[in-house]
Amino acid sequence: MTPPPPGRAAPSAPRARVPGPPARSVLLLRLLLLLWAAAASAQGHSRSGPRIFAVWKGHVGQDRVDFGQTEPHTVLFHEPGSSSVWVGGRGKVYLFDFPEGKNASVRTDCENYITLLERRSEGLLACGTNARHPSCWNLVNDTVVPLGEMRGYAPFSPDENSLVLFEGDEVYSTIRKQEYNGKIPRFRRIRGESELYTSDTVMQNPQFIKATIVHQDQAYDDKIYYFFREDNPDKNPEAPLNVSRVAQLCRGDQGGESSLSVSKWNTFLKAMLVCSDAATNKNFNRLQDVFLLPDPSGQWRDTRVYGVFSNPWNYSAVCVYSLGDIDKVFRTSSLKGYHSSLPNPRPGKCLPDQQPIPTETFQVADRHPEVAQRVEPMGPLKTPLFHSKYHYQKVVVHRMQASHGETYHVLYLTTDRGTIHKVVEPGEQEHSFIFNIMEIQPFRRRVSLRAWTLRTECGVGPRKLYVSSQWEVSQVPLDLCEVYGGGCHGCLMSRDPYCGWDQGRCVSIYSSQRSVLQSINPVEPHKECPNPKPDKAPLQKVSLAPNSRYYLSCPMESRHATYSWRHKENVEQSCEPGHQSPNCILFIENLTAQQYGHYFCEAQEGSYFREAQHWQLLPEDGIMAEHLLGHACALAASLWLGVLPTLTLGLLVH
Repeated sequence: MTPPPPGRAAPSAPRARVPGPPARSVLLLRLLLLLWAAAASAQGHSRSGPRIFAVWKGHVGQDRVDFGQTEPHTVLFHEPGSSSVWVGGRGKVYLFDFPEGKNASVRTDCENYITLLERRSEGLLACGTNARHPSCWNLVNDTVVPLGEMRGYAPFSPDENSLVLFEGDEVYSTIRKQEYNGKIPRFRRIRGESELYTSDTVMQNPQFIKATIVHQDQAYDDKIYYFFREDNPDKNPEAPLNVSRVAQLCRGDQGGESSLSVSKWNTFLKAMLVCSDAATNKNFNRLQDVFLLPDPSGQWRDTRVYGVFSNPWNYSAVCVYSLGDIDKVFRTSSLKGYHSSLPNPRPGKCLPDQQPIPTETFQVADRHPEVAQRVEPMGPLKTPLFHSKYHYQKVVVHRMQASHGETYHVLYLTTDRGTIHKVVEPGEQEHSFIFNIMEIQPFRRRVSLRAWTLRTECGVGPRKLYVSSQWEVSQVPLDLCEVYGGGCHGCLMSRDPYCGWDQGRCVSIYSSQRSVLQSINPVEPHKECPNPKPDKAPLQKVSLAPNSRYYLSCPMESRHATYSWRHKENVEQSCEPGHQSPNCILFIENLTAQQYGHYFCEAQEGSYFREAQHWQLLPEDGIMAEHLLGHACALAASLWLGVLPTLTLGLLVH
């Protein structure tokens, strides 16, 4: 709930009045403010949460496009080098060109949920459920070319867990070929030199998250890594239900020599992904999403693997691994539960010249597919990058250079509240601070986010996040610099590497032709500003009658700051960072002579201090207040009696 605008009298009474209001109006107003404050504090959080909250409004047609119908399942595809995005929906494929404000759609069959969009040499490949007969189409210009039924490219239902990976002419899939047979999930090569699948015993009810192909130093050593979670084989009541894994396969695997192994992956191994914080005794076992950030110099071992994890209480953590560490675990670890000497070649080893894996090696790996060593996060402490009380679901990461040339990794994380958190991680190892810059609501209303993709390439306009809900698709700039108030100090306190102070404005580093003033100092960035102190708040005046009720409302722009209302030398009201409501409210129930005067709303954030508001309450002629009272009292009482039950119910539900 949002309170009335600051500087206005509470709706339960006129702005100024003489003594003798209905007592019921006073009680109703106080009850409402208490309920509102309780609901706000229930959503509170510490300074580890986002510093500010922003709603991205954009422009209809240019930044937001409505589907024209409800789309419960969507998939997004952004082609590098373009400024448009493809969206697969129900019986349609949409093309949105945001800079031109144009959009188009191509129809397929009605009972067809598009689950895959991929650029192929023949055109844009679109695959969907097609009334439980998975099929594909090629979209070439404005023409739809049916390719017929193609099992493994799309699931039978849009709700099924599915993963499809393309590499040249090869296609890998986790989708079952038969709807009612072969219910055990497998990772398969469905197009390539030979069709292979994983043994039915090496995974327990897996939920596939991400797959990638890594080109290593020798072509025969190229690996397929895929990330998944599965049921925990440990049935101890205290053990977690799920275990998070990474599996490896040799891309050149040709199957085995025996009839039992000829059609199976012979190089399958899996390892546990650990994401826990020993200092707080918090464990995060449920893998939600994975994003791979390649090394800018092309060193595959230095590719960073960002994993989003959750626990049974829906708290989240982000752990970062390196492909080099994952590769080392698979190359050097013993097998869990296997106590004899390993055969030669050892399980999981890729062989040159398409040599088949010996039967003995396959049998050992098939019976003991898990390696004993676990994959731990990067860094000396082997702990999460950070953890949060928010429930994160998806992650993408942008490596960028700030105005002064330093590298930062900016994480964008979706929440189950329909918002996106923007978190900055310095790319240099000597820094260790992680800062949650802001929480972004990408649509006009808070709705569930269905799909998203990131555009970061240069030369095709500003960097964007494309986000879809069931009603619309929105493009959100990565450089939302206009949301930071407070002049130079407020701009630098944001610690946003995309933004800097230039010519009296907080601007994007991509829009400025010269270097801008920036400081990503974790402690005192505002001290880089040329003016030592921020500007004072402008004076606002209001005239009030004695004994009237009034409240002062101060917008809490920063969730990391403490806001205080000061009158003379006394702090009348204080709102701590856990107070997540949008305003810090000072309620004056009965205005006396001592309560007239100047009121200052002051924000303290570390060493950063600013005056957010300055009000002066002045005496008003009591005769005018008496004239207004007759109209206002009846209106106030009826208004509160009619509205309060609805507001109370809404707040309690919230």
